[in-house]
Amino acid sequence: MGKVFWAFVRKEFYHIIRDKRTLLILFGMPLAQILIFGYAVTNEFNDAEIDVLDYARDEASQQLIQHLQSSGNFVVNNVLTSEKEIEAGMRAGNAKVVVAIPDDFSEMLYAGQPQKVQVIADGSDPNNATTLVQYVTQMVNSFEMERREISPNPYQIGIETRMMYNPQLVGAYNFVPGTIALILLIICAMLTSLTIAREKELGTMEILLVSPLPPLLIIAGKVTPYAFLSFINAVLVLLIGYFVFDVPVVGSVGLLLLMCFLYVVTALSLGILISTASATQQDAMMRSLMGLMMPSMILSGFIFPLASMPLILQYLGKIVPATYFIEILKGVMLRGVGLNFILFEVGILLLMTVVLLLLTWRNFKIRLE
Repeated sequence: MGKVFWAFVRKEFYHIIRDKRTLLILFGMPLAQILIFGYAVTNEFNDAEIDVLDYARDEASQQLIQHLQSSGNFVVNNVLTSEKEIEAGMRAGNAKVVVAIPDDFSEMLYAGQPQKVQVIADGSDPNNATTLVQYVTQMVNSFEMERREISPNPYQIGIETRMMYNPQLVGAYNFVPGTIALILLIICAMLTSLTIAREKELGTMEILLVSPLPPLLIIAGKVTPYAFLSFINAVLVLLIGYFVFDVPVVGSVGLLLLMCFLYVVTALSLGILISTASATQQDAMMRSLMGLMMPSMILSGFIFPLASMPLILQYLGKIVPATYFIEILKGVMLRGVGLNFILFEVGILLLMTVVLLLLTWRNFKIRLE
């Protein structure tokens, strides 16, 4: 009996070793998760871009700016000249933190009088904003300690914090846009890939292809219900976010719904491409989970800010559609921007959609031949 049992176990081992998909689940996914989470789950920032509004423009203010950059955590992106540029940079998403130095900075310091530096942060991402403000506070405090050792007059530099677009740092302002992106991706991409793969697995796709309808119309007919249901889900999540969690919609509602429709089309294109490359539902599920769900949750900036990740993960995050859609949602909903502020993100999503549809058409044509 023991020999029979071990022979059976040995046979199962051989089956597992020969099955590349099973080996990928056993070893590939754990390795990918531990590496990605190990580098992504961090509050440390390197070379985070900040803007500086330097009213003083003197030796002491320049020393403070250089001290902020000396840690390697910050890089000064722009030196502003007026308060109007703060709002413009924040709305465009180019600045997450602005450090404002008052015009009497040196005079008050050398006179031994207390002085304040204002730190203005984009509160649409509360975790990111809080971490960046803490970093700035630490660097200003260390600058103060160094100056105390040099100057005979003791003085103190206070920090005045201002959070734009989310003064109370409500977490819902961050997770509602991210949740919308994930829901649309799950319903559009994953379910679309599964339903077409199921037709291929059952053999009914060949029956549909010999019908009078062209193949592209068949695919369009299969995915249209998911597009409609996904759009309804997006509206429901927006309504829940607005009425239950008090997440505002400062910008145009029409523009917001149009952007949701664009992202739905992009996600559908991705799902169709996965389905044309998958022979079974199991294969489509694996491709969707590994290629869509995990990257969209970790590398889109939804949970962990991209700026705190290694450069290679930042580049990977830039090919995830959810990265751009979440930025669009935050821009329209929280910062109230118009189409001119999100043209880059819209252009990337349109480009992704066209490329995905071309790859789908090419792959589908090869399979028909």
